[in-house]
Order: sequence, then structure tokens, then C-alpha cells
Amino acid sequence: MISVHVLILLIILFWNYDCHIIPRIEECGLSCSQGIHCKSKPSSGIFNSFCHSAPASLSSMVLKSMKISTVIKCPQGSPCSLHLNIKGTLSLDENIRGLEICSFSLDTQQSQCTNVRFARKKNKILNGKKVQVQFNCFEVNVAQHIYVTVKTVPNYCEVKMSQEYYVEDCRNSDVGKHIPACLAGKLDYNVDRTRKIISVNVSNFLRDQDYYIRLCHKWFTCEDVGQFAVIKGKDSLKSVSLKYSQLLPCLCIEGWLAIPDARRLQLCPFENDTKALWDNIVYNPVTQTLAWEPSCPVLVIVNLCRLMKSNDHCEDIQDSSKRFPEKVKYSRVDTHPRLCMKFTTKQGSWVKCPFAHGEFPAWKMRTAAVADRIQVFFTSQTKAHFSVLVCNRTQLASCESVGMRHSVSVGWRTDVDYSVPLQTCDIHCGFRGQTYGNENPAKALTHRMKSVHSLH
Repeated sequence: MISVHVLILLIILFWNYDCHIIPRIEECGLSCSQGIHCKSKPSSGIFNSFCHSAPASLSSMVLKSMKISTVIKCPQGSPCSLHLNIKGTLSLDENIRGLEICSFSLDTQQSQCTNVRFARKKNKILNGKKVQVQFNCFEVNVAQHIYVTVKTVPNYCEVKMSQEYYVEDCRNSDVGKHIPACLAGKLDYNVDRTRKIISVNVSNFLRDQDYYIRLCHKWFTCEDVGQFAVIKGKDSLKSVSLKYSQLLPCLCIEGWLAIPDARRLQLCPFENDTKALWDNIVYNPVTQTLAWEPSCPVLVIVNLCRLMKSNDHCEDIQDSSKRFPEKVKYSRVDTHPRLCMKFTTKQGSWVKCPFAHGEFPAWKMRTAAVADRIQVFFTSQTKAHFSVLVCNRTQLASCESVGMRHSVSVGWRTDVDYSVPLQTCDIHCGFRGQTYGNENPAKALTHRMKSVHSLH
């Protein structure tokens, strides 16, 4: 368990990360201490990539230290930018003409290099003296992962320094307020459900900069839904209209400035509109497969159930429950109108009955009491097998072989894996006052798993 002191230290560290002030610079450049004249020029880094053996007189500790930080440059009338501020300490030596400083982005795989050269006369006079070199002209992006190297010129093997560095992200108050990539703007929207149009208005973003708006479905990433729209920076009207096909919980509005690595702003306002998720049910009559695939990621429990006539309650069918599925598939399913799918989330339950509209053949059951026997008849438009159970109903959903007051006939298909059991209740004729000798009346009433062919 984290101690109180450690927790306080973590809070202080995070607070400092988000709130520390980043120094400003008016111009980027190069500076060297000890009055040494130095100058820099961009380098490809290729010609100094191969190292040479160092002279015996040259210590491997000639490069003493390196410190990296971030600075902000805000030219008047132009957007602010982030730069690396690299400070290194070098012991001057007559065998060293200068330094090569490079930054390599581990995100974009792009590098920047510069060559720093010292005046030779001054270099010989101050041989062995420490000089501090500062360079801050490498422009970087928000939250970049940078690898910085400092080598000698010529490049002596084993005489170099390297360090990884993470540029502050938009959580830093200075970066969040002044860097364009963090100015995601503000989105306001209005939904016209009749025309299926979402109108989006954008405010609080950089003027004269184009702005992108799109609709997307949020899975692990936000996947495009149609074309994105562009709001031109010069346009006075900062709004667009986007068409949608369905209001789904994962339908989001996303906006960002038309600049590289811009921060993206997302609104997902339809998270409670789950109703449309349950419509995507497909039945394959050839394989007798009933399937459902979510249009959005959703935490749901799916069951097959039997819709009760008495109170519209849907009673779960045994062994049909599936939790948090990416796709649901039930094989060999009965196409009876009262066989349904039930979807349960934290918001509630929804029942969909894909066979309720009479598009698929349904079977029927009827009973007749003749003398001391119950006759059960099945009618089906397709070939099927059925089983019958006669029992005594003691409760709404309970059938027990005890007593004789309320007998029930239950029938279901046995040639499928999932079938709806139908009940015919309160059969009294032919049984009241009958004598069964030594046989238990309940036993005489109960006939389990009698296979019956359908009547065509």
C-alpha cells in the first residue's frame, strides 16, 4: 500500500509537471561561455557519423554534462512554438574543433543536427578550460519523445553523450494556453433527428487557421463515418452540418486544427442512446443461425427468451446467456414468434423478437381431453419433431408433478438447440373424480419426452 509520504510526493511531482512555467525566448541561437567565439550551421549528421580512435592525450571525460529543457518562442503576430534548450559542458582540447548536436524524434523518426565550431586560436589558449555551450534552435512538437546526442568534431569513439527527453504535453498550463496544437477549440452541437443532421459550431480556436470536423465511431480509435468537413479560417461562419445514419452510443463529434500533430477534441453525446444497438439481428434460414453483432462496443448480457402472453415478460431460455460479447451467434434456432433476444445493460433491458412479424413459418400446439386421456396436436409448415410434458402448474412459471388441480401441457421442438416451450393450461375435462387405483395421480398425468412428428 502506498504510504502517505509517497502519495504526497507523487501529487507534488504531478503538480509541478502540469504547472511549471516554461521560459520564453525572443530568438533562438547559440552561445558559448568563457568569451569563446563559436558559430553553428545545420548538419545532416552523415559526415560525422563514423568515429575515430581518440588521441592518447584526450580524456573520454572531455564532455562533462548535458542538460535538456523546453523553451517557448512567441514571435509577434505569429503562433508560439516549442524548442529544445540543450546545455553541455566541454573541456577544451586542441584535438577538438567543435561539437555536433543532434535531436532524433522517436515518434516521427526525424532528426535535426547542427555543427558548433570554436575559434582555433582561443581554443589553444584555453586548453583544458571548461566551456558551456547552449543551443535552442531545434523546434519540437507537443509531447514528443526525443533522443539527444552530443559528439565531438572530429567524432572520437567513446567520447559522446546522449539523453532521452519528453517534451511537455497540453496538460502543462503554459503549453496548453500558447501552443496551437493544444488549442482544440470549443464544440457546440444541435441534432435534427427528423433530417438526421448534426449541426456543429466551433469557437475559441486560432483565427486564420482551418479547422476539421468529422463524425466517427469510437472503438479503440475513432473510425470515420463519412467525409470530414473543413471550416476555413477566413470564413466568418464557423459551423458545419454533418449527416448521420444512426444515433449510436459510440457516435462522436471530433474537431482539430488543420496543423500537424494538433490536439483533437471529442464529444460523444449519445452514450445513452443504446436503443438502435439491438436492431442488428440477422437470421440465416439455411443454417438456422440467429446472430447479433454490436455496431458499437457495449457491456451487455445477451439471452434468448420466451415472451409470455400474460404480462409481456420474457423468460430466459436455459444455457443461452452470453456476457460482453463482440458477436453473438446461436445455431439451430426455432423460428417461433415468441422466441426473442434480451439485451441487458446498466441502463436496463430491451427485448427484440425477430420472428414476431410472421415472415418465418411458426408451429402451433392444441390439446383435447378425450375420456381419461389428453391428446396433443402439433401443426407446422416445415418438418419438425416435438416433445410433450403434462404436469401441474403451481405457479406462473413452475410446473410440478404434485396435485391435480391445474394441469398443463407443455410442448417444444426437439430438432433444434433453442426452442420456445408452449403451454396449454387448466385442462379439467375427463379427469375430475377419476380413480387411478394404486397409481399416483400425478404420475398418471406426467408423460415426459414423448416424441411426436409434426402434422403437415
